[in-house]
Amino acid sequence: MNSSGLPRTLAALLSTAAAALAGTTTPARAEPIAQSALAGQLSHELTIAGPLSGAYVFDLTTATPLFSQRADNARPPASVEKLYTATTALELMGPDATLSTTVLGAGHLGSGGRWEGSLYLRGGGDPTFGSASFVASHYGGQGATVSKLAALVRAAGIRSVTGSVNGDESYFDSLRGEPASGYAFDPDLEGNLSALAFNRGETGSQRGPHAPAAYAALQLRGALRAHGITVHGGGAAAAPPGAAVLATASSPTLATLLGLTLPPSDNFFAETLLKDLGARYGGAGTTAAGAAVVRSTIAHLGLHPHVLDGSGLSHSDSTSPHQVVSLLTTLAHSPLGTTLRTDLAVAGHTGTLSERMRHTPASGRCEAKTGTLIGVSNLAGYCQAQSGDILAFAFFTDGIETGEAHTIQDSMAITLARY
Repeated sequence: MNSSGLPRTLAALLSTAAAALAGTTTPARAEPIAQSALAGQLSHELTIAGPLSGAYVFDLTTATPLFSQRADNARPPASVEKLYTATTALELMGPDATLSTTVLGAGHLGSGGRWEGSLYLRGGGDPTFGSASFVASHYGGQGATVSKLAALVRAAGIRSVTGSVNGDESYFDSLRGEPASGYAFDPDLEGNLSALAFNRGETGSQRGPHAPAAYAALQLRGALRAHGITVHGGGAAAAPPGAAVLATASSPTLATLLGLTLPPSDNFFAETLLKDLGARYGGAGTTAAGAAVVRSTIAHLGLHPHVLDGSGLSHSDSTSPHQVVSLLTTLAHSPLGTTLRTDLAVAGHTGTLSERMRHTPASGRCEAKTGTLIGVSNLAGYCQAQSGDILAFAFFTDGIETGEAHTIQDSMAITLARY
């Protein structure tokens, strides 16, 4: 043991890896390493990581397995789970699909632009919906805004509303969390799940089972007034059958939404997309229905992970490194796989990998999904090796401190980049 309390071998490894990550010991263009050396180095890293680790690496260019150790042991994927959610959404919805937030009217347009009846703001499961300032600051302006909807209502000729303005979140259930929180509010989501989530489900001073919808309606009333439309009160209520569509604001495309989901590992977006899948293809806008759609879709690829949610927050989710790499391998040469790879975090540059592996051979050449829970830390994605080959990989390093796990994963990814 040394003064830090670590075994000398681990302390030496962490010191060497830290120096490599700083760009001080790994030459930018070192000679490629042989497969035997690659296997030896990866095996050594997993020995350091301990018995709750495993890895699988596949060379897509030569269609050759390169490394396997405890690769079939199923463990919690943490946010690597989002790869299954994203794959299912792309397969069923397509990369150009959008999600709509709609203003409906029950009544008719009378003289002077007076809407004789009530308006309903119906949510369609768009996680970006909110104020223009919120969308600009959180999503770089990529999202649907309430001000756009208000402008469209005015463009439809409406100048006043005799009835109420209500929020309709009936596309989803009213549970605000996911399995890890017992479906109650979960701070790890950084929002309240709702089909009509304004600014990630803010509720303001609204109370009750449909507070997010009531708050969204309040924001629409304010936006309508700002556009010169006279409106009164309202709350949360489902639009009646036959209500007419007056205005629609669409989300960014699914490909763009995944670009906002995967690199920063956004749990709120992932869980919302899962409920979208349930609502569209599973008969209900619920987490359980969405998870069933994911399991069914992934099963067509011959994979059977245990999927309970869309984000990986539940420790009861489970999959193996081999299963994850099988998914990445199957998708690699398809348009769907190209979209997915484009939406992953890039080592040393973007998302949850922006500060990892900088100034190393892996920087800019490895794209991956991170996954972190208490006692769980995983990394899976693609690396372009120095030889030019494209490698698919999954590293599961569980049961150790997160910082140590990241150091080991990064060292393994650098090894792949040098192959």
